[in-house]
Amino acid sequence: MTEPVWGPVHDDIVGLLADHPADVPAVVDHLTKLQDLLVRLPPLEASCPLADFNKLYLTITSTVLDGLYDDRFADPAFLARLDVEFAARYFDALRFWTESSPNTPKAWSCLFQRMRGPDARPLPSAAAGVNAHINFDLPFAVVTTLESLESEPVDDSDQHHDYLEINKIFAERIPELRRGYLDHWQLMIDMVNGDIDDWYQGELVEYTRNVAWRNAQKIWRCRHDPEAHECERTRLDDNAALLGRLLLSPLGAFLQ
Repeated sequence: MTEPVWGPVHDDIVGLLADHPADVPAVVDHLTKLQDLLVRLPPLEASCPLADFNKLYLTITSTVLDGLYDDRFADPAFLARLDVEFAARYFDALRFWTESSPNTPKAWSCLFQRMRGPDARPLPSAAAGVNAHINFDLPFAVVTTLESLESEPVDDSDQHHDYLEINKIFAERIPELRRGYLDHWQLMIDMVNGDIDDWYQGELVEYTRNVAWRNAQKIWRCRHDPEAHECERTRLDDNAALLGRLLLSPLGAFLQ
């Protein structure tokens, strides 16, 4: 008999993924509950590669929620809707994987396949999840968000500035998040490097999210052309999967 995908917490995760959260507080609640379940996965409880990404995602989303409460954004309706659409794509990928569906994006499959891998290290696992979510999910989430708001991806708009504000949230949270994934010897190297690692990883996130915005603009222009839209989906999925496999390889782990 085949063991369920999620082992002893399979039924709980299936129940959690049965519906999409409708607002940002519900997204935070879903991510929190998912984290509690992922760290109970055998054989290496509390060290599941997906939990390493989910923890980062939960931290960033919680900070976005704080920003919404503190009037940090010029167009909070856009930012809140984007957060919900963005999370929906992550939860859908998890649901597809749970169902062994061929619709599981390749960008996510490369991380999901390492779920029980004893050689999966925390920082590369988190980075692989960020790669799949930003390089593949984010452009499509931007498009569906703007469609629902009857707007479009225009540079220098309030919505674009709010989108870029998330880069600042990453920059604020990256140092503590990254150090939380490091072993003792890596922390020693990190102390020697000073702020260099934090700086370049912040720059990398900013660059990646800028590319995602440009890809959203490409998708926007072909959104009514199913063939062209599918070509973009395949291109982004293939590229993100290639980078994900590199991040999870021994070379990727060494570089991080």
